Amino acid sequence: MISIFLKGGPIMWPLLVTSLVALTVVVERFLFIWSERRKREPEAVEGLLSALEKGDAREAIQVGHRSRDFVARTLAYALEHREKSLSNALLRRANVELNRFRRGLAALDTIITLAPLLGLLGTVTGMIHAFGLLGGAELDAPVAITGGIAEALIATAFGLAIAIVSLIPFNYLNTRLEEARHELEDAASQMELLLVGAPSSRTPTETNAAASGRPAP
Repeated sequence: MISIFLKGGPIMWPLLVTSLVALTVVVERFLFIWSERRKREPEAVEGLLSALEKGDAREAIQVGHRSRDFVARTLAYALEHREKSLSNALLRRANVELNRFRRGLAALDTIITLAPLLGLLGTVTGMIHAFGLLGGAELDAPVAITGGIAEALIATAFGLAIAIVSLIPFNYLNTRLEEARHELEDAASQMELLLVGAPSSRTPTETNAAASGRPAP
């Protein structure tokens, strides 16, 4: 394997760097996805929405803050800032959470595009070297000529291999990003419907005080 790598020419070293960067990003992202799945608490989201449906916004916020679920945290943040702008608070916090899922994808996307181009560059330099031998006194050196062609093919193969192998986790991570976006949008829609439909989103003490005509303590 090392001998094949060395035959690929100097362009193999940038290809090696891109492959290591891709591997690092993929491993880190898979660990992140695994960690986020362990933190998911659908019951916390349901508890938050249930408390909000009863008009107990304070309890809903506390449920969200106690949870490690990114959806529950987003809803709790929006409820805390609902007096200013619920939609803007939802958008701001959702962007923060989605940026955590989006981290590293730009680098992986760049590598998927860059690796084949580096391989193509290796093809060009290898062919230039091979055909350059045809114009000199080294015309009787077929081994050197075929070596240059082999260099071109090896670099191209490595570049394509890096791009293909990186494309699979890239699509998987994009799918997880879209799933997180969908979950946030769905939970936010449910919360907005509850806030619009609920007669009040005050605490039970405030609700009882309002019903009896007395000021809340």
